[in-house]
Amino acid sequence: MSIWKQPVTIGQEWPIPQNSLGGHLGLKVTEIGVDYLRGTMPVDHRTVQPFGRLHGGASCVLAEELGSIAAFLCIPPGTGAPVGLDINANHIRPPTSGIVIGTARPLHIGRSTQVWEIRIVDEQDRLVCISRLTVSVIALDKAKPVA
Repeated sequence: MSIWKQPVTIGQEWPIPQNSLGGHLGLKVTEIGVDYLRGTMPVDHRTVQPFGRLHGGASCVLAEELGSIAAFLCIPPGTGAPVGLDINANHIRPPTSGIVIGTARPLHIGRSTQVWEIRIVDEQDRLVCISRLTVSVIALDKAKPVA
């Protein structure tokens, strides 16, 4: 049974606005499953540090983007908006090219908080980063989306 409360089609992609950090870094949501959300990010001039390795901050952006979209999809329409409370990331392997693939899965989905685990791997399925994102679900009247 699907965990999603927003209308989604299993297997679909999800657009990332180009005027956002995720859009600027080339993130893509590539798949929505019944209990996970998957996306990719290139390892290129936008996402590496000066030594050519994937920047840890870029991994955190991918983790927060995937976890936040997943959290949004778990909130009934018109009832709230997810905002980040805490992100933790352990950087295991530093890729220097290609893409990384992140998969967000819930650890806890409550009315006021959610906790997501985001596993980021390289194209050979080797662990790059393991992250945990905690979000708060706030009332819509307190959320102020960017126009």
